Amino acid sequence: MKVILIKDVKRVGHAHEEIVVADGYALNFLIPKKLAIAATAVAKQEAETRRKQSTDRSALDVKLLAQNIASLTEARIIIKVKANEKGHLYDAVGEPEIMQAVKEQSHIDLPEDAIKLEKPIKELGTFDIPVSAGGTFGKFSITIEAE
Repeated sequence: MKVILIKDVKRVGHAHEEIVVADGYALNFLIPKKLAIAATAVAKQEAETRRKQSTDRSALDVKLLAQNIASLTEARIIIKVKANEKGHLYDAVGEPEIMQAVKEQSHIDLPEDAIKLEKPIKELGTFDIPVSAGGTFGKFSITIEAE
């Protein structure tokens, strides 16, 4: 049976894609769970329109993300934390703290998994933070200061 997927289905296909599956699988699983619809002429046209819109939207998202990463390279992000007199932090600065500082200080939203730290930062100083999302790569610097 030919169906058009409404959502991505693992090991079956992606959204807005026309596939051929067993009748029982389509009638008993995909269609009742609203994961697919029967492949009619009207449904095929709508799926094609949605596919074009989603590719346009994803291209725009990638372009916006590249601009955000480029503007981050010029931004100066400062994180103030408690540290001892030798410059060691009482609590490590990790990806969530950096994401929050970027959001608060530069008003840029990055995807949750965009920041790639090898290990949490545990001392005062200036550090380069690698960023990658999709096919876009970059880095920006943060300064860790004592409160």
